[in-house]
Amino acid sequence: MAGGSAPGEGARIWDGPTRVFHWALVVLLLVSWLTAGENMQVHRWSGYGVIGLLVFRLWWGVAGGSTARFASFLKGPKATLAYARTLGSRTPHGAPGHNPLGAWSVVAMLAALLVQVGLGLFASDIDGLESGPLSHLVDFDASRVAAELHETTFRIVQGLVVLHLAAIGYYWLWKRQNLIGAMLTGKQRLATEALRPASIVRLLVGVVLAVAVAWFIAKGARF
Repeated sequence: MAGGSAPGEGARIWDGPTRVFHWALVVLLLVSWLTAGENMQVHRWSGYGVIGLLVFRLWWGVAGGSTARFASFLKGPKATLAYARTLGSRTPHGAPGHNPLGAWSVVAMLAALLVQVGLGLFASDIDGLESGPLSHLVDFDASRVAAELHETTFRIVQGLVVLHLAAIGYYWLWKRQNLIGAMLTGKQRLATEALRPASIVRLLVGVVLAVAVAWFIAKGARF
């Protein structure tokens, strides 16, 4: 339910599904990174998990709680530049949830991950012994190109993660905003406008959709 926060406690700005997505993605990205080339079975399963999470987040960005919806936080160049001019100020600016710069970083991360995991589905190692579930749909040379680009795009993902962590540190040290705490508790101390949550039906639809897509891909699209 929206509202209900005590004075000084702040408002709830992140719903449970958004927070679960965030921290599950953190865990699965670490697993994928640590198992690449070491334990390909676990690497594949973590990749399927990432796919499911991305499918869910795309759905939740359309049908989820108010602060999770792309339409609520994506702003145009004018608003983004206006917000960028406030970065030197210690005074918080922007609406609860993602600020305009943070919003575009979310889009960049989702796009990079979609490309990265998509390439992994078609990738094969140099011996052809380890391959993605959809590699049978392309020839070996194409699967090798996919493998190389899969690795390259992960470097981009790593760079975006570093920028994300740097932004968290900046907001903590300079603006005195605890973004990690907000993503853990769902509440932002200075927020006054609480989120408008989505219905349980929409949540269930998103979960079913995510599981179905991940399962279909894990089966190699063969029926």
